[in-house]
Amino acid sequence: MERDSGKKVLAQVLETLAGRNLSLLDFLPDGSLAEKMISLVLSGPPPSPSSRLTNLFREFLPRFSEVDTRDLKVVIFGGGTGLSNIIGGDSRQADWCAAPFTGLKEIFPHINSIVCVTDDGGSSGELLKELPLVALGDLRHVLLASIRREKIKDRYDLDDAGALRLAGRLHSIFNYRFTGRPGSADEMLTAAGLGPGRLPPPLDLFLRELAGRLFADRRLAPTLDRPQCLGNLLLASAIYEHLDPAASNIELAADDQAIDDATIRGLAALSSRLGAPARAVLPCTATPAQLQILYGNGVLATGEYKSGHARRGYPVDRVIVRFFRPPRLPPPVSQVIDEADIIIFAPGSLYSSVVPILQVPGLAEKVRANDRALKLLVANIWVQKGETDAARDAPERKFHVSDLIRAYARNIPGGVEKLFSHILALGLGDIPGSVLRNYALEDKEPIYLDRQPLREMGFEPVEACIFSKEMLSRRRVIQHDPDALAMSIRTLWNLNVHGLLAPNPQGTTSPGPEKIGPLVRDDLVFPCQRYQSIRAWLRGLTWRQITGRAGLTQSLPGEERLRLFERVAEVIWHHHDILLQHLQLVRGIILVDSAHWRRCQQWDNVFSFYDPLNGCITIRRDQLEDPGHFEMAFLVALGESLLGNYAREKRMADIHAEGEIVGRVFRLTLREPRDCNSFLAGGELKTYLQLARMRVSQDNPLLYTRLVNGEEGFTPPGLLFGLFYAWYLDNRFAGHIEYKMSILRNKVSDLIPEQVRIVGRRNGLTRFFRETVFRHRCAVTENRP
Repeated sequence: MERDSGKKVLAQVLETLAGRNLSLLDFLPDGSLAEKMISLVLSGPPPSPSSRLTNLFREFLPRFSEVDTRDLKVVIFGGGTGLSNIIGGDSRQADWCAAPFTGLKEIFPHINSIVCVTDDGGSSGELLKELPLVALGDLRHVLLASIRREKIKDRYDLDDAGALRLAGRLHSIFNYRFTGRPGSADEMLTAAGLGPGRLPPPLDLFLRELAGRLFADRRLAPTLDRPQCLGNLLLASAIYEHLDPAASNIELAADDQAIDDATIRGLAALSSRLGAPARAVLPCTATPAQLQILYGNGVLATGEYKSGHARRGYPVDRVIVRFFRPPRLPPPVSQVIDEADIIIFAPGSLYSSVVPILQVPGLAEKVRANDRALKLLVANIWVQKGETDAARDAPERKFHVSDLIRAYARNIPGGVEKLFSHILALGLGDIPGSVLRNYALEDKEPIYLDRQPLREMGFEPVEACIFSKEMLSRRRVIQHDPDALAMSIRTLWNLNVHGLLAPNPQGTTSPGPEKIGPLVRDDLVFPCQRYQSIRAWLRGLTWRQITGRAGLTQSLPGEERLRLFERVAEVIWHHHDILLQHLQLVRGIILVDSAHWRRCQQWDNVFSFYDPLNGCITIRRDQLEDPGHFEMAFLVALGESLLGNYAREKRMADIHAEGEIVGRVFRLTLREPRDCNSFLAGGELKTYLQLARMRVSQDNPLLYTRLVNGEEGFTPPGLLFGLFYAWYLDNRFAGHIEYKMSILRNKVSDLIPEQVRIVGRRNGLTRFFRETVFRHRCAVTENRP
């Protein structure tokens, strides 16, 4: 009987093998139809003993690859490196000019990049100090990657070799950086590699006109005094060509329509001259904005560069884009989204690339409204420290692609519904284990593809070998291969056209936040205005030192004063959360030699303080030897200054019991409200003191006390305020506070009521500083601790 059963099974197997139920695709590696087809396109036919089977595959491949995609309209969203790389290679790399004509632009000539403009680091940040524009660095980065061989050849009558040489020379010019002010436009261009006869005459003349404007235009000239990338300056010059030459930068900041129009027109003019389509690169908005990150511990930090380098140790809860005026969606951006056949979300920094773009009012709705387009998300390969190093819902585990999607859903108005249907991801099985081990030793972790959770969310994952083996061999790095990615997307398009790329019908997408309006802080000045105000405030300070054997107070020498001036300006500029109002009670800065330092260090090792009697921040001179120590010292003292002259008297008294000292009591008497000059109003000061565990007297509302047991340490409320101020801005600068706040990492147990009270106070302090001190108020923080 068992023998008969075995014969029946064998017969079924033979019938299957001999019949027509077996597809050619069954000979390819496991996976979905899309994954099999992409594998075939990228890797060719698999090894097979059948020459007939191999020939069938080889006959199919050219036909599949020769499908004409030249008329397809593609829109891709992203930031600098990730977007640039898949458009046409990472144009900042030194070896880009060896193969500049690669990536999506070669298969899809009608491609439009919509670029995030919240970057505030590097040369972009330096330009923001002077100009009322959006960040230009990522626009320049993507623009250079977008230049096309055929465009260059047609415009400047070049052959293939000439187009390649021109791309290399443009790479040299647009990536040239300097730190000292150039003597002239010609000197600057020569240093960048623009010599006689190196560019076609029309392009040479155009770039020299842009460079000349940098020196001739009084509004642009100050940018040359700072470390800069020439490509960013040339783009700024192209924009200013379309602005009223009589309008100052302050006046332009108030003319949003003029800035919007000039940004689009300047980009188009530069794009066309460089050999890219006029609308190849577009800003998601021309409205200046800043990125804000709300961490799981309640801290809200402002600035893309700062958030990217932060090590808060908590997952990101929310991302907010703070606009300095009501934002506008540029009409060309709206038009290309409406007309797109394919919409792609590029890989890149999760919270500082795609999410800020989709917070521009109306943009996400435009993407959803285009129901004709194939919509794809290209997942990141690596965890990014400070952004994706901890999952919000489970910080203790690894980060997965589904965590990326949940993060998008939390931070995009309306969630991720109808933004994309398929997620193109790299399978870790394609990466050599030795490479993964080396990355792990460098504290770099991959983002893991989790198929089932993605399908349950309503998305179809597509795993493909889309990393660059050449980059792995040459630079030992893993990043997306622009050509492999382009061919994969073309494959998905072909399947979609023939009805073979049906979206996942199961699952539901995560709900998104309510459709709330953008965060517009028109009560805040533009970054360039803020920077000028910082420098004006610094010019009004007194700069003194206490030095010499006699410890005399003297004016700070001119050269040292200038260095300190610039150092303080950079500290304040770097911390965008410092309000101009935080500076109002400081009238001077004093450096004190170590030999003459008289501040009591009983409670701390902080070598700075604010003296309300003279309105000066006093810093021990040796703190200048280490930039981090100086920054911490300055921030602590600046924080203390916000309390102003709030204290009329501070006194510590011993407490005796049975003839022994068992503790101490700290007594703080406040000034009468009419005599108090403080950043905090009366009620706000009372709230802070209570959070600092100071007890108000029932008989005297101006008297606060705090008991200190035995030899227990104690942080006076003024110093605590300064330390917490510095910690909030950068948790590296106040280890004492970081230690105290670490309790928030642990699950709170109601078995110990004191733990509940401590956590409540810690959360209360964070909320107080977020909302009262730094004046952050927006919808996503209303229910935060």
